[in-house]
Amino acid sequence: MTARLCDRNPTVAPEALIDEMVPPSTFDSVSFDSYIPDPAEPSQAEAVSKGRDFVARAGKVRGGRGGLFSRKKTGQGVGLYLDGGFGVGKTHLLASIYHSLPEPKAFATFVEVTHVVGALGFVNAVERLSQHTVLCIDEFELDDPGDTMLVSRLLTELTANGVSIAATSNTLPGQLGEGRFAAQDFLREIRKLSSVFETIRVDGPDYRHRDLPPAPDPRSDTELEEIAESTDGATLDDFDELCDHLSTLHPSKYKDLVNDVSLVCIRNVHAARDQSVALRMVVLADRLYDANIPVTVSGSKLDEIFTDEMLNGGYRKKYLRATSRLLALSRFAESAV
Repeated sequence: MTARLCDRNPTVAPEALIDEMVPPSTFDSVSFDSYIPDPAEPSQAEAVSKGRDFVARAGKVRGGRGGLFSRKKTGQGVGLYLDGGFGVGKTHLLASIYHSLPEPKAFATFVEVTHVVGALGFVNAVERLSQHTVLCIDEFELDDPGDTMLVSRLLTELTANGVSIAATSNTLPGQLGEGRFAAQDFLREIRKLSSVFETIRVDGPDYRHRDLPPAPDPRSDTELEEIAESTDGATLDDFDELCDHLSTLHPSKYKDLVNDVSLVCIRNVHAARDQSVALRMVVLADRLYDANIPVTVSGSKLDEIFTDEMLNGGYRKKYLRATSRLLALSRFAESAV
């Protein structure tokens, strides 16, 4: 019988969460040297230069008698914020920063950072992370006032303790939270976040879809089942059942949910019924993309999960990023099966 994600209920020890804050395996070997700037986009070469400069400045914060990268704090942490569209290599640059600095260090998506703080408690999380040279935060975004207050406090505490912060996002710091909640009511906190970072814009087309055809057509249910049954490590789930199962799991468990899966097959895909379902699919898409797990489906195309209303709302950039990643994984599945 083909395995199902719906039958998995992973457990994650809270104290292990920080140890798991590392770049996705896709970025294990990346570096500043392996990032090839687009000659038509000068901002990309500038971003590489600013990334190298950030590494040098972050190292000096932890300098002292122990050498350039001593853990001894000699000043406040520095910040770098890489803003740009989808698929321009921001995560590549963020991982390059991570690899260029010494342990202890951490790399996580914004959502994962908030989950870690929630699991460990604020004081414990600050204490653990304050020993780090750098905290790299991918896909920085603020979805509600609680996140705004939490992250503002966290970064203020960490930078005061000498932790440098590097982040990527598709939204400029001054516009975080825009369209999702009454951002003006939390303007002081948002400005405090903005003051942590030097902002660098990274422009260019989405490399995941450069000169590529549109989303692959869905398979028939029969074909999908045959592929799942004949592929070692594949899973096969009904879309609605999978969405219901995701609602029972804390998002911090989604990474372990897809651990060791070789191919995700989803039957009867259709538009998400509401924002809660859609946002869980965003997190799942991120974890699948991080693990480079191909996805193939029946029903609707993967670029039809998020409705026009959703794509025109406050979470637009999240949904567009998830769509970009799911399409890349679906094309990967076309060549892998």
